[in-house]
Amino acid sequence: MTDFLRGKKGKADLLRKLIAGRETIVAPGAYDALTARIIEQAGFPAVYMTGFGTAASLLGRPDVGLLTMSEMVDNARRMAQAVDVPVIADADTGYGNPLNVIRTVREYERAGVSAIHVEDQITPKKCGHMENKQVVAASEMVEKIHAAIEARTSTDLLIIARTDARAVEGLEGALRRARLYREAGADALFVEAPQSEQEVARVAGELADAPLLFNFAEGGKTPPIPLNRLRELGYRIVIFPIGALLAATTAVRKLAAEIQAHGTPLALLSEMISFQEFNQMIGLSEIQRLERRFSSSTE
Repeated sequence: MTDFLRGKKGKADLLRKLIAGRETIVAPGAYDALTARIIEQAGFPAVYMTGFGTAASLLGRPDVGLLTMSEMVDNARRMAQAVDVPVIADADTGYGNPLNVIRTVREYERAGVSAIHVEDQITPKKCGHMENKQVVAASEMVEKIHAAIEARTSTDLLIIARTDARAVEGLEGALRRARLYREAGADALFVEAPQSEQEVARVAGELADAPLLFNFAEGGKTPPIPLNRLRELGYRIVIFPIGALLAATTAVRKLAAEIQAHGTPLALLSEMISFQEFNQMIGLSEIQRLERRFSSSTE
């Protein structure tokens, strides 16, 4: 767990080592620093910062390109500072043209994330599992990848190229774009929203020379596929972007309904983490030790 006094540590090199290893990296999605800490404490080797969840938690609105780059980076920074495992962050479209991408990469890198994915949708974008998406020309995305690679100050930062072309140009178009993005220098590839297990397998087979990210979008267009099968297919990173968000929403709805119906949440207290346990989970004992260490006696 991140030391409150020392702050965050460098983690981008760790993510590269994990990708080069034998185990598939499982990265549940976090939408704030608290969920990032919970995921780390559960033993996962990385955290995924979900753009969908960030929009929902910061604005209470859908993932349709309403958030700015600075808002997304601020959320990524808080997560990266809260945990010692690598953070893989959604960087949407890079927030503009290749010049905008340069600033985007530098801001995310300064925020302490270990990887970002940039997609080929038009700006403003939409969640990858929504309807009526549009994509930019492949040549424009190639230039964004070139800009991203040149902008990073350390090669440890992973640039993941995401294509949303499956919904617009079919699987063939998505595969063609992914190959172009790999040739442009992307460190890993993310083909969004394949629509069957056969398509998922074909992506893995035809792009086997690149590290691949699989988006297990809970309830999205891609069917749920067991983790063991994804391992067999060779996917190196598997993200579960909105499970935490949906679970939290379910729990808060239940709590609100209980208070509305009965005036208190007493019937649900046994299902909740205790006040004391929650404080320990978020590091109160460490803060108290620091308070004792740095407090001056007035006696």
